[in-house]
Amino acid sequence: MVHIGDAIRQEMLRQGRTARWLAEQLSTDRTNIYKIFRKASIDTALLLRISAALGTDFFRLLSDDLNLPPRR
Repeated sequence: MVHIGDAIRQEMLRQGRTARWLAEQLSTDRTNIYKIFRKASIDTALLLRISAALGTDFFRLLSDDLNLPPRR
């Protein structure tokens, strides 16, 4: 299972962004960003805002973890 907080942190670092930058994008403070990094799951509305800020589809990352049977 994907730890979404880790995935967000890794993508942010890959882009050379800081927690301060992400906090500004989300109109919050760095403390809340560090709390997000520790979360294994996250509210979808917040994930949508983070996805937009980082230009990354984190929903796809989560859905890739599903093992669904092929559709007929």
